Amino acid sequence: MIDIKLIRENPYMVKENIKKKFQDHKLALVDEILELDRKNREAKLNGDNLRAERKKLSEQVGKLMKSNQKEEADVIRQEVNKLNDALAENEALEEQYSEEIKEKMYKIPNILDASVPIGKDDSENVEVQKFGEPFVPNYEIPHHADIIDKFNGLDKESAGRTSGVGFYYLIGDIARLHEAMLAYARDYMIDNGFTYCIPPFMIRSNVVNGVMSFDEMEAMMYKIEGEDLYLIGTSEHSMIGKFKDQIVSESQLPITLTSYSPCFRKEIGSHGLEERGLYRVHQFEKQEMIVLCKPEDSMEWYNKMFHLSIDLFRNLNIPVRQLDCCSGDMADLKVKSCDIEAWSPRQKKYFEVCSCSTLGDAQARRLGIRYKSKDGNKFVHTLNNTVLATPRALIALLECNYNEDGSINIPKVLQPYMGGKDRITPNN
Repeated sequence: MIDIKLIRENPYMVKENIKKKFQDHKLALVDEILELDRKNREAKLNGDNLRAERKKLSEQVGKLMKSNQKEEADVIRQEVNKLNDALAENEALEEQYSEEIKEKMYKIPNILDASVPIGKDDSENVEVQKFGEPFVPNYEIPHHADIIDKFNGLDKESAGRTSGVGFYYLIGDIARLHEAMLAYARDYMIDNGFTYCIPPFMIRSNVVNGVMSFDEMEAMMYKIEGEDLYLIGTSEHSMIGKFKDQIVSESQLPITLTSYSPCFRKEIGSHGLEERGLYRVHQFEKQEMIVLCKPEDSMEWYNKMFHLSIDLFRNLNIPVRQLDCCSGDMADLKVKSCDIEAWSPRQKKYFEVCSCSTLGDAQARRLGIRYKSKDGNKFVHTLNNTVLATPRALIALLECNYNEDGSINIPKVLQPYMGGKDRITPNN
């Protein structure tokens, strides 16, 4: 959510930003907010005047009662009662205007960083740089589901009976490799100075509304029936929510946390679920990183964060590239975002494995997260980035470390988590 002062002082800039997001249907919201804001400020002024008049009359009542002029005091009390009624109506109006403004403000996209490329969807994202040489071996690399099948490592049929489409069992060496990647990602982030955290896997609606837009929530999150709780789609949500309504001291910043969680997503949309493999599923696990910092430090942290993911994937022998997300591919709360994509030697193309974003003070405004400085309380900036999400990272690792005989080389950094093994061999 942006500062309403920006709409008051520069509505043209806010409208131009909406156009860059290709959301022209939201342009009318700016004028609607301005009109509601005008009415709300009038109501507040009227409320101040009513309270001042009530105070003045109440003082008169006190003086009259002291001089034993009860009848005159009763007459003025009636005026005070009328003022109380008028004030109650006015306060209800103020609350109504404030709620309407808040509802509409939530729909206004955040102001994009000047460096964000303008485009309608992910097809217009811009490649920035590559890390590692993309390669294609002189032997065929099977679909990842077929690779895993050779290890008897995947059972979607049983998961279909217990849970439905979009769920899976991982078994044996594949399950161990999956957990080795998460354990390495955890330790990698701790070694880079982040504090490890395991958050709640369910959050309340007021936290959901603080960290994402309503449209995102409807497309992604599962609601617990009969309770004000949602299953998290990423631990970023509960990690940022941890600081709701808090004021931290300037000396505490930056706050750098890395969190593990399972993630649950509806995966509603044109892409749908992947019936055969593990690329798009309802449940996965992830190591995340989040940063709360002062506004002037947010872009520096943004650059640090996506480089951490790049270095991690290179340690897994996986070539990657960085894409700057275009305006139309970014969620409304984001100021700037990039995707890290892993190389698929089977498909001879890259696919998304990480997403790094700075959201400015949008989440902090919604959740009331501030820091205490010598100049008063200010909103923090929040950032998040995927450290490693499985099973997508697992798919990339299997393909990029696949041998012609069907065995999988274990990257050196994972070997301590795999009992010292430097490769795993198919069961069949």
